[in-house]
Amino acid sequence: MSVYKSIIRPILFLFDPERIHNFTINYLAFANKIPFARSIVRCAYSLPDCSSLEKEVFGIKFPHPVGLAAGLDKNARAYDIFGAMGFSFVEVGTVTPKAQPGNDLPRLFRLRNDKALINRMGFNNHGVEYMIKQLRKRKTKVIIGGNIGKNKITPNEDAVSDYVICFNALFDYVDYFVVNVSSPNTPNLRELQDKEPLTKLLQTLMQENAKRDTQKPILLKIAPDLTHEQLDDIIEIVGTTKIAGVVATNTTITRNNLSYSPEFIENIGAGGLSGAPETAMSTEVIHYLHTKSQGAFPIIGVGGIMTPDDAVEKLDAGASLVQLYSGFIYEGPPLIAAICKRLVKGKK
Repeated sequence: MSVYKSIIRPILFLFDPERIHNFTINYLAFANKIPFARSIVRCAYSLPDCSSLEKEVFGIKFPHPVGLAAGLDKNARAYDIFGAMGFSFVEVGTVTPKAQPGNDLPRLFRLRNDKALINRMGFNNHGVEYMIKQLRKRKTKVIIGGNIGKNKITPNEDAVSDYVICFNALFDYVDYFVVNVSSPNTPNLRELQDKEPLTKLLQTLMQENAKRDTQKPILLKIAPDLTHEQLDDIIEIVGTTKIAGVVATNTTITRNNLSYSPEFIENIGAGGLSGAPETAMSTEVIHYLHTKSQGAFPIIGVGGIMTPDDAVEKLDAGASLVQLYSGFIYEGPPLIAAICKRLVKGKK
């Protein structure tokens, strides 16, 4: 058993999930300022030789396919340290044009028996200008994705302007963009996944992209709760708008595969479920998109990757890259190296 699982995680799990999350990010941000801190972290969580895993996806060369999903480094304060832990890319955000507090507390819950989380954070972040200040401090070459959203007070009919503001503001500071219209925790946000508004949003962002001398990849993050008909629409929209790819998937609003009583889960309330109960669900979405589109676009697979086998299944289903979130909370940095080791072994 790793030091993380035997010592660090039991201590972290003694505290309120959001409070310890904020403490950890503050600690990592502070550590990043200390000389040699990243080197120490890199030595503590050393990776195997990943040269055989390098791949180019949507025009970017990734040292290996394992990245950190959006939501952990919301304000881009610890991405360099996360890179030192072994992630080949880190997705920051979701960020909105203006700072906002998010939903009322409590809003983050652990389901330890199921290795799962429920959150209804609501895009809490310090705003895009704060994120830019943090990204200007970038010390390493870790690949950065910018996950962009809309403010809660912005009505859906005006949502495009919020995404455009974030896109233009972050353009010089991130390597790729992810358009988040799939969080279940901002009222009516998922309505933007409907065919007409989504096509308009992505076309507008692609038009903004075309104004630049060099374009940045734009991806769409989708929910795992879409029907096959809706996924067919997503495939068509990707083809029509010519965006770079899809991130599949966000958290789910379902409460399947849980060992807790319905009463216990009901008392937690609304929010997106992530972790082991979502593993098969997100893999099925990846498989459907990849198969139905005949591999027409890259997919970043995320959702319930708790073991190296889970990562392999996502890649076998059609994902080009994978991201960790809940798996990183429960298994810690050693999971990155374990996945890479398994993938390297599979190459031999």
